[in-house]
Amino acid sequence: MLVSLAAVAGCAGLLLPAQQAQAAGSVHLYKIYYDSPGTDRGANSSLNAEYVQIRNTTGSSVSLRGWTVRDRANHTYTFGSYTLGAGKTVTVRTGSGTNTSANRYQNRSWYVWNNDADTATLRRSNGTTADTCSYNSTRYDYRMC
Repeated sequence: MLVSLAAVAGCAGLLLPAQQAQAAGSVHLYKIYYDSPGTDRGANSSLNAEYVQIRNTTGSSVSLRGWTVRDRANHTYTFGSYTLGAGKTVTVRTGSGTNTSANRYQNRSWYVWNNDADTATLRRSNGTTADTCSYNSTRYDYRMC
C-alpha cells in the first residue's frame, strides 16, 4: 500500500510542471473561418464572415500593438493600439466595420484567406512568431487552430 501511494505521489509530481506551463497560457491563433458562406462576390457582409480569431489564455491582458496576422500571400493586418484582455478572444474580420474590443476590421475590398489552403502567422511586435495555423481542405469552411 505504501509503495502504491508513493508511486501515485511521484506521478502527481511529474504532472505538476505541465500543469504550471498550461496555467501560464499564451496568445495564439484560435480559429480561421476561411470560406465565408455563399458566393464570393466581395460584399462587405461576405468579407466580414471571413475572419481569424486570436485568443489570450494568459491570466493578464496583453498589448497587441504592432502584432501582425498574415497569410501565405503576405496580406498583413497590423494591430494598432489594442489590448486583448485575459481569457478573451478577438476576431479580425476581412471587410470594413467599426473596431470594438471583440472585433477588428482589415478594411479590405477582397478576400484574404484562400478557400482551399493557406497558413496564418501571428507575430509579436518584435517580429518573432507567436503561432501559426495551416489548413488544406475544401471540405470544411473553417479550421480550429
